[in-house]
Amino acid sequence: MKASTRPLSLTWLALLVLLALTVGSAYLKLGPLNLVLNLSISGAKALLVAVVFMHLRQSGPTIRVIAVAGVLWLMILIGFGVSDFLS
Repeated sequence: MKASTRPLSLTWLALLVLLALTVGSAYLKLGPLNLVLNLSISGAKALLVAVVFMHLRQSGPTIRVIAVAGVLWLMILIGFGVSDFLS
């Protein structure tokens, strides 16, 4: 399946804009909101990569369930790491 150039180019442009936002937010003094902002931007970038470059939009429901399970597993592992660090 050959992908069209337009969606890939628009996604690349969106990733560059989000990168510029990430760099720009490093110079803002927002306190704890800086972490929330940067995590939101990185989540948007990860979602763009997953949907466009990994072709999750065109994939079947089984692949989507496996992708969501992978993200949930990562969240569980990060949660265990944070709880160990905090205790």
